[in-house]
Amino acid sequence: MLPGDAMITKSIMSEQDIRRALTRIAHEILEHNKGGSSLVFVGVLTRGVDLAERLANLVREFEGVDVPVGALDITLYRDDLAKRPLRPALHGTRLPADLTGSTVVLVDDVLFTGRSVRAALDAITDFGRPRAIQLAVLVDRGHRELPIRADYVGKNLPTSQSEEVVVHLKEVDGEDSVLILNPVSVEPAS
Repeated sequence: MLPGDAMITKSIMSEQDIRRALTRIAHEILEHNKGGSSLVFVGVLTRGVDLAERLANLVREFEGVDVPVGALDITLYRDDLAKRPLRPALHGTRLPADLTGSTVVLVDDVLFTGRSVRAALDAITDFGRPRAIQLAVLVDRGHRELPIRADYVGKNLPTSQSEEVVVHLKEVDGEDSVLILNPVSVEPAS
């Protein structure tokens, strides 16, 4: 943001909206996979992990099945690594087991260009050969650069390229919300 620029913030999803969206996604995952016995939820760091944990808790509540949850660090798989700091911060991938033969539900907060998902797919294949990989996102904002689509979406949110979608989760940010930040130029007072 440049000096003299401001941001207009618009609230898109409240805590209740997020809870309802995750409940619907959990039901859709269970219906599509005929239960949760062969599932593994893998969250893309950072907020995808918290969303994956919430989905696992919902599946446990609905079906009595404990779905393993893992965390995936895609830092070294990104195609924009050369544009990032020389020493990117690594947070470590933690997976509950070999993924071979399981149905992996990759979980992320926002789907935008598809490049993070592509990096996640590359990373997952380094840890086994899942029977299937499905994608669950809280928000799909469009503007895909790669032929990637989510299997489960909490909210489709058409945006402009200049807008930023920000997801806040209690576990990381102390509150649950989805916001759109829209930069606007402010004319200096004369």
